[in-house]
This record gives sequence, structure tokens and C-alpha cells, in this order.
Amino acid sequence: MNNNNKRVLTVGVFDFFHLGHLRILKKAKECGDYLIVAVQKNVSKYKPNSKIIYNLKQRIEIINSIKCVDEVVTYTDIDKIIKKIKIDVFVKGPDQNHDGFKKAVKYCQDNNIDVVVLPRTKGISSSLLRYIFRDIV
Repeated sequence: MNNNNKRVLTVGVFDFFHLGHLRILKKAKECGDYLIVAVQKNVSKYKPNSKIIYNLKQRIEIINSIKCVDEVVTYTDIDKIIKKIKIDVFVKGPDQNHDGFKKAVKYCQDNNIDVVVLPRTKGISSSLLRYIFRDIV
């Protein structure tokens, strides 16, 4: 990778990987040349009542196996990890808006890092899949 390539960061829990996750990763890659995906270490911090399908190691393995992903890292606080990784573009979803994300966006604005908000994939979410599968599992 040369120094002219745009480095993109996106983050998520990826606790119940689905088509919407795949599409957002592909769209994030289109925002630059090198895609870094940060996987949340502490799921219970943001999803305290969720049943997690995959542990951290498994979630990293899933994300790392996707061909548009160039690098996988872990994080606990978005507003801290964003300061540790050299990036040109920060990609997030419209629902990623808690205080940590607000601080991360402010950091990007203050440091000339583009922020791209990608829409959710209609008709699919981890919550919806959990609801559909509630009686099966």
C-alpha cells in the first residue's frame, strides 16, 4: 500500500452477521482503497440484553474472511480507537449515534477526516433476524 491510498475505517459489533453487514462493508470499501474494520470487544456495553451468537474471536474470523476487508482491529470505545488509526474516511451507519460516535465525528471534523453515513439495508437487521428465529433456537 502506498501513502496516497485512502484509508477507510468502519466499526461494528457484527454479533449476528447478515447481508446488511456485508453490503455496508462493500460500500465502505468503495469510499477508499484500504478498509479497516474495527470489531467491538465489549458487546454488553452497548447491547446489554442481547444474546450474542458469535464470540469476539469468531466475529473477527468472519470479518477477516470478507475479501473487501483489508485489516481487522478490535475496539471498546469508538472515540478512542479513531484517534489511534490513521484514516482518511470514517464510515458509519445512521443508527450509530451515541455519545462515543458523536465524539468520533467531531474528531473527524476537527482533523479533516471525511465522515460518510451509509444507509441501512432495508428489510434486514440483527434485531429482525432474532425476532424471526426466536422460536427456532
